[in-house]
Amino acid sequence: MHIHILGICGTFMGSLAVLAKELGHRVTGSDANVYPPMSTQLEAQGIELTQGYDTAQLEPAPDLVVIGNALSRGNPAVEYVLNKGLPYVSGPQWLADHVLQGRWVLAVAGTHGKTSSSSMLAWVLEHAGMSPGFLIGGVPQNFGISARLGGTPFFVVEADEYDSAFFDKRSKFVHYRPRTAILNNLEFDHADIFPDLPAIERQFHHLVRTIPGEGLIIHPTTEPALKRVIEMGCWTEVATTGEGGQWQANLLSADGSRFEVSFEGQAAGTVDWQLTGQHNVANALAVLAAARHVGVVPELGIAALCSFINAKRRMEKVAEVNGVIIFDDFAHHPTAIATTLDGLRKRIGGAKLIAIVEPRSNSMKLGAHRDGLPESVVQADSVYWYAAPNLGWDLAGTVARSTVPTQVCDSLEAIIAGVKAEAAPGTQVVVMSNGGFGGLHGKLAAALAE
Repeated sequence: MHIHILGICGTFMGSLAVLAKELGHRVTGSDANVYPPMSTQLEAQGIELTQGYDTAQLEPAPDLVVIGNALSRGNPAVEYVLNKGLPYVSGPQWLADHVLQGRWVLAVAGTHGKTSSSSMLAWVLEHAGMSPGFLIGGVPQNFGISARLGGTPFFVVEADEYDSAFFDKRSKFVHYRPRTAILNNLEFDHADIFPDLPAIERQFHHLVRTIPGEGLIIHPTTEPALKRVIEMGCWTEVATTGEGGQWQANLLSADGSRFEVSFEGQAAGTVDWQLTGQHNVANALAVLAAARHVGVVPELGIAALCSFINAKRRMEKVAEVNGVIIFDDFAHHPTAIATTLDGLRKRIGGAKLIAIVEPRSNSMKLGAHRDGLPESVVQADSVYWYAAPNLGWDLAGTVARSTVPTQVCDSLEAIIAGVKAEAAPGTQVVVMSNGGFGGLHGKLAAALAE
């Protein structure tokens, strides 16, 4: 069967393409912007990519068109599909029908940490010899690919609350029917499709409604929004993490790189890993609880975490030039920015820390999180904010009340010049964006090498 995917370079749709190819289909696809890491992965898989949505890509007609949620009515390819009566489906629906049927699905949902936690969970199951399938919204470095079918009934999926398609406004995760579900955290996000936090809570409750009574829901004790979700009705056993929960961590290093795990008051072992930050410690506890649900004893899960390498673009070290280290991070929300910088600060102590932030997510572009931005970067020594031409609000005015030395730039060249002028050996630079950022990482590294 020939499957054509519209919006193929999104992390979810690109992963879907990998699974379709593994199932033996001929897979092609297009996107407005074809960029790494997904484009690189797809080309390595022999998947033909087209830049843009010219209708010629749909001739001769594919057997099925999978339409990504970034596309809407008025898009020429979408209009062509509808006018010609071509068979089409949303990505989550295709995944549910062709991959997840009959599998033991382990879903990871939440505002933050989905990619890291689903990568962790897949690795823990792999380490335990369970050969899971997975679909992750990033490229987990222990596997080097964002999706695979796997050799057993177990399938780990990053379960996103974003909508499914222009014709299906339900959250993606309601299609997945998990047996094991991690609900990591819940804050307001996706301001382009949700009016407020209660609207997102309702979608999470729709997910809760699909989990069987013999399944398991895992959530931290400290998230009031998730408490409200569970109080709407829960028919499934619940496991809790964090303060007062069944699974707890005792930090052995301030940066979260070493911590002792206890389950129901009993010490289970020590995680000593490459990751930092309290958020990743919380992710690890949820992963250990989920893995135990499918038969992985905590000691084995802890051993796996010690050899875990986080997904690409999750505090990924991308360059070291003349003693200056550059990290790439996906942070898309003030909470994610704050926890990431806090973890790095605790690791590097008094070394200089420069943050470069592009407010690029749909919620960021709408200004939904702008009030939290000045406070989110307090652990940095200086911050460069990128004000893209299409940003619809006053970034400079918002970050002017930051307590950290701040520059707002409207070009990558200005950011590079500023960082180059103040970076010295030992400086740590974190580039934070949920897009390609115009190749800033490579351009900055090249400038520092000059």
